[in-house]
Amino acid sequence: MPADPVPADPVRADPVFAAREDAVAADDRDPLAFARARFSLPAGRTYLDGNSLGPLAASVPGAIDDAIARQWGRDLIMSWNDNGWWTLPGRLGDRIGRLIGAAAGQVSCGDSTSVQLFQALVAAARLRPERRTMIIEAGGFPTDQYIADSVARLLGLTVWRVTADELAHALDQDTAVVAFSVVDYRTGELADVAGVTRTAHLAGAVVVWDLCHAAGALAVELDAIEADFAVGCGYKYLNGGPGAPAWIYIARRHQPSADLPLTGWHGHADPFALAADYSPATGIDRARIGTPPLLSMLAFEAALEVWDGVSLATLRTKSLSLGRLVIDFADARLPGVEVVTPRQDERRGSHVALRLPDAYAACQALIARGVIGDFRAPDLLRLGLAPLYLSHVEVWDAMTVLREVLSSGAYRDAAYSRTARGTVT
Repeated sequence: MPADPVPADPVRADPVFAAREDAVAADDRDPLAFARARFSLPAGRTYLDGNSLGPLAASVPGAIDDAIARQWGRDLIMSWNDNGWWTLPGRLGDRIGRLIGAAAGQVSCGDSTSVQLFQALVAAARLRPERRTMIIEAGGFPTDQYIADSVARLLGLTVWRVTADELAHALDQDTAVVAFSVVDYRTGELADVAGVTRTAHLAGAVVVWDLCHAAGALAVELDAIEADFAVGCGYKYLNGGPGAPAWIYIARRHQPSADLPLTGWHGHADPFALAADYSPATGIDRARIGTPPLLSMLAFEAALEVWDGVSLATLRTKSLSLGRLVIDFADARLPGVEVVTPRQDERRGSHVALRLPDAYAACQALIARGVIGDFRAPDLLRLGLAPLYLSHVEVWDAMTVLREVLSSGAYRDAAYSRTARGTVT
């Protein structure tokens, strides 16, 4: 028999944000207000899509100018040593590690999310060569599913797609790998990262976490939960810029035996010996492949300066507060709009998804009015709530614009129904 449906979250009976004055008061006591000045934000726009592409950090243009004019233009190939190009993957990795609860020497930055995920899934499966099943998250981001299927074909594995609630029943002695996302890219639901990891480990499986919608939005304590592998991108909450390189985490205990599939010369134990045969480097350097995208890496390094002096606990508190504001506003002022994101703080990431008819057209009408969110098929309006540069008043006013768009029927204008290509990550 099918399981009983999970009851919907109750509508909040005691809204924290009942009026704009509540948003003003929250901003008056905001300990992260200083961070907004670290970004170059366009006037007249409220940016609620930092969970797809973070805004420009004010430190990046100067860093790029220096990278081009001095490091590349003047110092040329000497920059590999003189300007630290060679050590950049590990240097960036350690800075990212501080945001995801990883001690130094366990994160390497470079290449794309797809490449890093392929690396992690193959290496994880090779740690359990006698097992023939890979469990991935049902409804996970398409790239995660595509890469998992490709790895399964390569290694002769069977892929099972399950939800977190089904995981315990799906695990058995044949499960090699469990691959889940920390935050659901559509709904913003936060996984029980420690619980899933523990459950998978009890079955002897290796876990790969996707942190694309989590890193820079909340604290993920990878070392503390005894995580195995993790991957994440650099261009969302980490604000590394369009196409910013991704990163891979390999727990220190797995590094000596991690058999990574892409064995480029940068990951060699002695890369400048130019030996004919491959011998992996020790430690996290074995996760390196070939020459990384240096200009993007240098921009990313500069962008990470926005995190200097930022407490992740404070960040999380403000993120949850902004989420409560959106939920309270929707409950009280947006009839016919369903809050899809869980209301419980412990189950929510840093974006809120609203289900409404004509969500695409409503999103386009918002953008035309200077409020930039995004759309997920078939009917979700997704609002990213990045605490470093958003204020409560901005979010309140953006929700007011949404109310006006819906109540006036402005979204019905035919211009807002024309589709265009764009990122949906």
